[in-house]
Amino acid sequence: MPLRVLEEAEGMRAHAEQREGECLYCEILRRELALGRRVVAENRAFVALEPFAARFPFETWILPKVHARAFETLSDTDGSAFATILKDVLGRMYRLLDDPSFNYYIHTAPLRESEGTFHWHLEITPHLTEIAGFERGTGFYINPVVPEDAASILKGEIRWSARSQPSAP
Repeated sequence: MPLRVLEEAEGMRAHAEQREGECLYCEILRRELALGRRVVAENRAFVALEPFAARFPFETWILPKVHARAFETLSDTDGSAFATILKDVLGRMYRLLDDPSFNYYIHTAPLRESEGTFHWHLEITPHLTEIAGFERGTGFYINPVVPEDAASILKGEIRWSARSQPSAP
């Protein structure tokens, strides 16, 4: 299991213990939907949003609206809704960010995780900046695009050009 996912699972477990069983990502979803500023797209089963503390410009998460611990338990109906929102988000990145290369990662519950504190989700990270010495040396990331602007750009409300951004030294 990747260290990042194990740390995430531990964070979700600790949050649930402190909040009488409440899921961290269910709380994030509730707050983000109420605020709306970082939501990029939504359908009946999923929300795509720019996380509050994104590590990378236009890092986008797709989360199921209803608590679900594992990707592999996705129903056919919800699988179709997931494919629709994933296609929507990747299409926005293609059109609005000049077709960047990207990675995406499915964070799903570890097999040994029997309780329901984990909330699976997909993270998309377009390659628009370089990981340089600061990031490598500290483990902290410099993101030049605030998540609210990233959401507005992906919704087509603000124009953005990758060519006009300063390049890394």
